[in-house]
Amino acid sequence: MSTPYGRARAPTDAGTDPSGDPYLRTRFALPSRPATFLRRQRLVSHLDQALSTPLTLVNGSAGAGKTLLTADWAAGLRLPVAWLTVEAGDHRPGVFWAYVFESLRVCGARAADAAGARAADAAGAPADSSGVGRSLLASLAAELNARDGPVVLVLDEYDRVAVPEVAEQLEFVLRHSGQGLRLVLVTRTEPLLPLHRFRAADELTEIRGAELSFTPEEAGALLRLHGLHLPEPAASALVDRTRGWAAGLRLSALAARESTDPERYLKEFEADHSTVADFLLAEVLKGRTEETQDLLLRVSVLDRFCPDLADALTLRADAERLLAGLHRENAFIERLGHSWYRLHPLFREILRAHLRERLPGAEAELHLRAARWLRRSGFLPETLAHGAAGGDFDLAAGALVDDLAIGQLFTGLHSDALAQLFAGMGPEAGSPASDLVRAAGALARCDLDHGLDRLRRAREQLSETDDSPGPVAARLSCTLLEALAARLTGCTPRAEQAAATAEELRRDLPDHLLDEHPELTALLMTHVGSARLWEGRFDDARAVLRRAAGAPGGSATVLPRVESMGHLALLDYLNGWLGRAERRALAAVAEAERAGLPRPPGAGLGRLVLAAVAVDRQELGLARVLLEETARLPAREHDPVPTAGRAMTVSRLLLDDGETDAAAEAVEPTVSTAVASPWAESQAAVVRSAACLTDGRPDEAVRLLQGVGGDQPVCAVEAAGIQVAAGRPRAAAELLDAVRSEGRTGPAVSVGAALVRARVAQESGDTITARRLVARALLDARRERLRRPFLQAGGWIEPLLAAAPLHELAEGWLPSGRRQTHGEPVQPVADPALLVPVELSGRERDVLQRLARMMSAEEIAADLYVSVNTVKTHLKSAYRKLAVNRRSDAVRRARDLGLL
Repeated sequence: MSTPYGRARAPTDAGTDPSGDPYLRTRFALPSRPATFLRRQRLVSHLDQALSTPLTLVNGSAGAGKTLLTADWAAGLRLPVAWLTVEAGDHRPGVFWAYVFESLRVCGARAADAAGARAADAAGAPADSSGVGRSLLASLAAELNARDGPVVLVLDEYDRVAVPEVAEQLEFVLRHSGQGLRLVLVTRTEPLLPLHRFRAADELTEIRGAELSFTPEEAGALLRLHGLHLPEPAASALVDRTRGWAAGLRLSALAARESTDPERYLKEFEADHSTVADFLLAEVLKGRTEETQDLLLRVSVLDRFCPDLADALTLRADAERLLAGLHRENAFIERLGHSWYRLHPLFREILRAHLRERLPGAEAELHLRAARWLRRSGFLPETLAHGAAGGDFDLAAGALVDDLAIGQLFTGLHSDALAQLFAGMGPEAGSPASDLVRAAGALARCDLDHGLDRLRRAREQLSETDDSPGPVAARLSCTLLEALAARLTGCTPRAEQAAATAEELRRDLPDHLLDEHPELTALLMTHVGSARLWEGRFDDARAVLRRAAGAPGGSATVLPRVESMGHLALLDYLNGWLGRAERRALAAVAEAERAGLPRPPGAGLGRLVLAAVAVDRQELGLARVLLEETARLPAREHDPVPTAGRAMTVSRLLLDDGETDAAAEAVEPTVSTAVASPWAESQAAVVRSAACLTDGRPDEAVRLLQGVGGDQPVCAVEAAGIQVAAGRPRAAAELLDAVRSEGRTGPAVSVGAALVRARVAQESGDTITARRLVARALLDARRERLRRPFLQAGGWIEPLLAAAPLHELAEGWLPSGRRQTHGEPVQPVADPALLVPVELSGRERDVLQRLARMMSAEEIAADLYVSVNTVKTHLKSAYRKLAVNRRSDAVRRARDLGLL
């Protein structure tokens, strides 16, 4: 019932030391061998071959002795051994790789901490349960490949991972780790790996069921370790009946020890494969006291247990004595340390089946007893799991809310697991905490009506409670959801009120509880910042978003950090700073990739900003690719900021393609908010006005600009350009005079304003002033590769650009030929040679060199040990520097400039 969330976190959560939790520590430790363990040298010698092959497979049925054999072999190695016992919840890529990274750290093969993992080219740690970026795995492979000697990674119970994506990722790491990794898979099933390739290359060591089976000689030795001295024929007969099954032999030995005639008992034993487990279990339990049998049956609902927890299930006080005795007798009870135990998995499964037969209907009550004890003792993950298994979702939701862990429904490794756990919650759960969990789930799905209704009901119930820590934690959780609801409805005052209330409530909660959940504060700041951005309060938004982007907490806060960085990039873009916007957006996407988050909403906003920048640089092909990528990302359809950002970018791209009707339609708002956004409305007005102007309706174009003012500088200069084109130079000048830049606006504003004033001067006959203004615009635009304003300027600018010195300023980055008017498609032009020297980074050169060899992005990524997205990022940067939009042009231009 354990799951990787809450207080006993997955090992990637910042500040968590898995060694402090005996349950987690056991997952990374070699299993202990009991006193009755028999070393089988023939298998150990075979396993030694694993040191010379990249992959080793130990495949056999449950109870075949795979784990103890591998643990015994690994204990004798002089190499670092990273051991990980896989659990059912580890099938999601992010969770699986988080534990793999921690197992490598525990054995000393990796020393990077969370902070170091964010350094350049260092392998970080996954932070999202749904996916892992290729760059993270490539960094890990490179790190292993650089080792002086190999590390042995043992994945026990690997059959619990049945996700093809994990298998592909594991093969990628193994293939690129060189001699630095020896992978050993201990599994019941055939792994989803191309074993035929490894066999053909003689790179696979295999130990399978037939080889794992005990020989008569080995069975005799095992029986002697259990105090049974049988003649060889009796041992051989037992091997025949059990087919050499290790668990069956051991169970048989335990049962035979209680018999007055062990040899006859074993001879008459019926070894039917389908009933052997139940038969042997009955024989093992037969000699036990009623209290011992009852204890074993009841603790079978638990993954791990201590005497006090066992007593809570039996309602007695004898568990400590009984468990110690069972452990001494090796009765399939394993000690984890610190008085914690667990049952052998097979034994536990059989016991649970007998529990349902002997005590029908008791299982749910046992889960609830366990949940109540675990909640009092502070074990949140198991509390949630057992509360849900027992059907008491009020208990589970109350534990989640009291621990301030509700933010994990939105971020980190635990979102999917928590959502799935509460998926079975029915209407009978009516506590405020249950309504908060329902509201969180609905808001995460952007089901605003349902979410707001549940949030209102929870708020009303909480208003009737006192100020004890429990209700305070619930109220603080409520403020997080209120801030999110305010963000989704575009209501900044509500978001800020929620944040202010949260600040007051924090004073009444213990510091350690707040420190364990940094994601709550980071999410609150992100929601407030997004709401302020929507309202057009750019400076206030930037202040809080910067705090959120720099939030501590490692993987717990990676999603709000990435979202905040995407919002900051959009702020830069809306203020006319294309270069800054691009750098922030690339940083947001890279942060998501480093954390293994290929598809977070925040990275989608970053890509939208990159697409908007590409449109302004008239790299329209790149813009389309980026927009297609964002269309595949999970997004909050009712989140106003990214929705408006996408409408702005798509409509501008359509406008530049000459699709005026589609552009006007695409810019229409698709979300309903409490207040209108001044920048979103201004952007929409400019696009609709430009479309009307292109369609020959100048009066309508001017009318649509009535709401555009100087408080939106980028939109104001574009609107001024439309006013001039519509024959209203005085209105254009007034609009430019109203622009409030105050030193905060970037080149997009200064370039647009200069071109508008230049057109007015040119049309009034002042060519000298027009040339001076166009020259200034060219100088400002060249640094940013800002082409769109010049291509939209119209025919008046052509004679100016055709003559020196403006021609020299435009040459190399600004296409020559006829410029477009508003909404008219850009005409294809030949690429001129670059005038400004180009400097490519070393990695950009590496990518271009492989591009010249006709390698695909996937092949380049594999060759350089980076992700495909990283390759694309380097390509985009190289395209921008070389002023091209296609691969072939990039290679040709780089060769012409002597860069390849």
